[in-house]
Amino acid sequence: MPPSLVRPPFQADERTALLGWLNLQRQILRWKCEGLSEADAHRSVIPTSPAMTMAGLISHMRWVEHIWLEVLFLGGDETQNPSFDETDEDADWRTDGITLKQLLAEYEAQCARSDEIVSAASLDDVGRHPDYRSSKANLRWMLIHLVEETGRHAGHADIVRELLDGAKGYY
Repeated sequence: MPPSLVRPPFQADERTALLGWLNLQRQILRWKCEGLSEADAHRSVIPTSPAMTMAGLISHMRWVEHIWLEVLFLGGDETQNPSFDETDEDADWRTDGITLKQLLAEYEAQCARSDEIVSAASLDDVGRHPDYRSSKANLRWMLIHLVEETGRHAGHADIVRELLDGAKGYY
């Protein structure tokens, strides 16, 4: 049974709508992990995309939030983010030795950090990192992108979960 997943109000202001849709997609990602064994969380079910596991999806999304809001928007240090590892294009998907529980906790903490960043800024504020073209986007654009990417990967999680154990459902 799905958790209580609620869309943002139909008459929401822009910030409430953007954050409401982002939070809904985040919740769907976490929901798709409920009840998974460690083995299934790390099991690849797509032969052409072996890094796309449920654990890998959560890891990737944690780092996506970090890239867009801490690195590109705030101008923070990218060296701690495995997405910038030029020797391994899937470094942010790698989860060897990391439990799903830990990955979910790290994702939750990153989402909370992202929410803090967003709450302290205007949607018109522009990213600050001097070295990346994408940091020229304003916060509004970045949030729309995060809704899009989180939603896309929530769809991947839906498919991966169904291939793992047959569990399916949309709220």
